[in-house]
Amino acid sequence: MGDAARLDEATLEDYLRRIGLVARGDPVSVEPAGDGNINWVRRARSGGRSWVVKQARPSLERFPEYSAPTERILFEAAWLETASGFDREGVCPRVVRFDPEWRVLVLEDLVDAPRLDHVLAGGADGVPAARRLARFLGAVHAGTGDPSLAARFRNDAMRRLHGDHIFALPFRANDFPLATRLRARAEALWRDDELVAIADAAYRRYLEPRGALVHGDVQAGNVLLGPSGAVLLDAEIAHVGDPAFDLGTLLAHLWLPTVALGRSAEAEPIADVVLAAYAAASDPAPSLRGAAERYAAIEMLRRTLGAARVAVVEAPERGLAVVDFATRRLRRRADVG
Repeated sequence: MGDAARLDEATLEDYLRRIGLVARGDPVSVEPAGDGNINWVRRARSGGRSWVVKQARPSLERFPEYSAPTERILFEAAWLETASGFDREGVCPRVVRFDPEWRVLVLEDLVDAPRLDHVLAGGADGVPAARRLARFLGAVHAGTGDPSLAARFRNDAMRRLHGDHIFALPFRANDFPLATRLRARAEALWRDDELVAIADAAYRRYLEPRGALVHGDVQAGNVLLGPSGAVLLDAEIAHVGDPAFDLGTLLAHLWLPTVALGRSAEAEPIADVVLAAYAAASDPAPSLRGAAERYAAIEMLRRTLGAARVAVVEAPERGLAVVDFATRRLRRRADVG
């Protein structure tokens, strides 16, 4: 993608006219949509309709110091195409237009649909969304076990960039800005050889190009609660890998607000719900729960001590509660292969 193809607020209107979504003479309004952590994302409105337009750039929007291949949006489009074949409930967003040359994906706009992480942080019940997402993941994973699919999803650069932020950076000395007590806990984590070894083993498993087609980032910030239920967005990290990783990420983002808000006793029942819904649509291996919970604990640590911290752990006492829970859970799952 060259600079001439780089969209901005001034050029998006002409682009939408050129691809036939906006009629000549119709006014267009443009505004930011979502957090825009990875891609340039805008909402465009015209003639009573609206779309979400996302474009992949050579660096991450929120962290421009990190380069990222623009091909990530090709993998997202391929994931949407493949996963939609197993989507009985409308969990995938509707693709309005895909422009591989300009690295642009235009999606239906779920106007005013709340994000799952915001709803969970307010103490609302996430079980209906969790069941719906788990059923969908189970169906996709069960239907995409063909080893030949790995060649179509060689999304190695994004997979490793994402993996470094989950399994490596939070477990090594870093300069992420943290409150004093959280900084002390982070430094203790770096010196904990057992936990570092567990994270390293999980990273090796995550990088294995076998298993099923995984979304790669089933976090609550990527889930909108539309009129029919949860809709899963942002599959830029899609690859063929460990199905337990998708489940673990989902569990982590259900557990994060639960633990941070002082309701740790609810964690086990939440896991029961997710695994049961997943099993109803799939055939999980006997070790799936252990691996998923190990991934979940690592994701909770990186969302509390890493670069992409979540708002619900901003208060130090909440962050410390999450770190305590996650480290206990991680040691409990140390024997997972």
